[in-house]
Amino acid sequence: MNPPVYTTDTSADALAMQLDCLRKQSPRDRIKKMCAMSRQVPNMAFNAIRRRHPEFNEEEVQMAFIELTYGKPLADDLRRWKQEQGK
Repeated sequence: MNPPVYTTDTSADALAMQLDCLRKQSPRDRIKKMCAMSRQVPNMAFNAIRRRHPEFNEEEVQMAFIELTYGKPLADDLRRWKQEQGK
């Protein structure tokens, strides 16, 4: 039985080495790494939106992120709310 594929751009040997390194870390170090990676994901998404839509200002980038992450209905509600608030 083949192990699950976690990534398509990493060789099996490199993946095995990465997993071995992770397993050797203390639980505290693994949690710190997880938190750092979790903070990186939204930043990567914001940067991808900026690259795809260089014409967007920061508010439009944030709204695009909300729409992609939480759905168009919520983003539309937030846009409407911001308009009502004069923001």
